Amino acid sequence: MDDVYLLKFGGNAIKGREDLARLSKEVASLIRDGARIVLVHGGGPEINAELEKQGIEPVKIDGVRVTDDATLEVTEKVLRAINGDVVAELQAAGVNAIGIPGHMVADFVRKAPYTKVIDGKEVTVDLINVGEVTDTHIDTVEDLLREGVTPVIYPIGADDDGRHLNVNADAMAAGIAAGIRCREMIQITDVPGILLDVKDPSTLQTNLTLAQVDELIAKGIISGGMIPKVDACRRALEAGVEKVRMVNGRDEKSIVSDIMQEGIEHGTLITK
Repeated sequence: MDDVYLLKFGGNAIKGREDLARLSKEVASLIRDGARIVLVHGGGPEINAELEKQGIEPVKIDGVRVTDDATLEVTEKVLRAINGDVVAELQAAGVNAIGIPGHMVADFVRKAPYTKVIDGKEVTVDLINVGEVTDTHIDTVEDLLREGVTPVIYPIGADDDGRHLNVNADAMAAGIAAGIRCREMIQITDVPGILLDVKDPSTLQTNLTLAQVDELIAKGIISGGMIPKVDACRRALEAGVEKVRMVNGRDEKSIVSDIMQEGIEHGTLITK
């Protein structure tokens, strides 16, 4: 789908009503210029805050939240609330948006326990109620876009038994982007893109291949929370998405409104 862009963002990149209103206006502008948009959002900071308020300690392994039943209940409640806010701001900007959970547009399985080495010891990791995308309901997404509806998807999946699952938002975005073969998947982050020195914006890498990304990971330049994001980029590219872009949600000039303009370097563009 040459005119479809998938935008993924979370609470670290888009904070508060002002940021959300600005993003919504840019999305409205893109749609007026002929783009069709799918949005996927997370809500990590807001979920952490609510868990702590309820006395539940957030736990993550390899950037993925360990989700027991109590954590899942909080996660789903917070994500629904965020989704409502996103949809309201988009509608205020003139976008015909609808909020939906991931299980309405994709199929999922519960992530099986796996082993890894922690502090020199091999341990079994069980993320409990965490899911992975296995297939995308392409017709559902296409029908919404054809009717002029902008889907706003929050990362709650469900298995074949209807059991709800928490899904990493980056992984969900990649799975859906790959399924619909969108023109471009855009990761809206809290940094300008991939930097060789996180303290120096002039070290921004405007174009990278997956091989070059692997080199930066091996050197420790890409690390921590950036790794799940580039892994999501990799999955999308390997499944057929032409290109993935990482941009700064804190950029006051343009978050995404110039992505359709040829010749403009914006963020980090990753290709296969």
